Amino acid sequence: MMQTSTSRHFFEDFPPPDDLKHTIRDAEAFVKLNSVKNKNVVLITSGGTAVPMESRTVRFIDNFSTGTRGAASTEYFLAAGYAVIFLHRARSAKPFVRHFPEEKLLDLFVLKEAEGNDTSASAITVKQDESTRLARVLRSYHSASSTNSLLSIPFFSLQDYLYFLKSISDVLGQLRQKSMFLLAAAVSDFYIPSDEMPEHKMQSSEGPPEVRLSSVPKMLPVLIHRWAPEAFIISFKLETDPKLLLLKARKALDTYQHEVVVANILEERRKKVVVITADSETQLEISEEQRGSGQELEDILVQDLVAKHEAFIQSAAGR
Repeated sequence: MMQTSTSRHFFEDFPPPDDLKHTIRDAEAFVKLNSVKNKNVVLITSGGTAVPMESRTVRFIDNFSTGTRGAASTEYFLAAGYAVIFLHRARSAKPFVRHFPEEKLLDLFVLKEAEGNDTSASAITVKQDESTRLARVLRSYHSASSTNSLLSIPFFSLQDYLYFLKSISDVLGQLRQKSMFLLAAAVSDFYIPSDEMPEHKMQSSEGPPEVRLSSVPKMLPVLIHRWAPEAFIISFKLETDPKLLLLKARKALDTYQHEVVVANILEERRKKVVVITADSETQLEISEEQRGSGQELEDILVQDLVAKHEAFIQSAAGR
């Protein structure tokens, strides 16, 4: 009860995002449509959360996350037949377009100028060695788009993220065991309460600011036990000390009583994870050779999670 009270106080401290009602309507329509199709639906959170330092934000405290794992996992869940709500940090990695970094995007194309001064007759083609890869990605993207299987929702601040998470959880939780939460976002541990935050931009002429940070309430237990109590929930545990990794991941699983913790070491996160459940520990790994050929760890991770989710659904049906 203490945790619920603390989380409620956090939401009372900040106004909701301007587009919250619109986002809820989109999520409700998306979940209803895919429920009719009897699809499982997964919410994937991705990227880092910014902590504003002023009410009218100019400066903010950020954390490290490119959103690559969430974006890649989205593609593999779509390929597995899931519908995906992709709640992501604005300007972090996105499914499909992540394969073509912005700084190299124009290098995909060849411009063949028309003869004379008729620029309207110029032709643009895709480089031959890129066309196969582009076609594969476009095929997957159009499949997700044409079947209304992907809903992308961007956020910027910690406050916006938590408002969206709560509201979408309320909607998605209605699917009970057929809903999944893949909580891959790097959520800030600290924030500045609204009554301690200056309204306007802090002036450098006034010298270095003294900032007192407060701890962000733990929303995971509220999600597990109140917002979506029958959903299949996966959290992530990132550490830099291998000696602490499994211990802390197991402690999180035991404390919050959800289904899966995906644990990884910072330097190895692209090639190795351990998937931990109440009664198992499964190490998933790809080699440098596999990575070099284009294979991704998220492919085998999603396969493992899909199998565990299916067993979870069957177990609930048998009760």
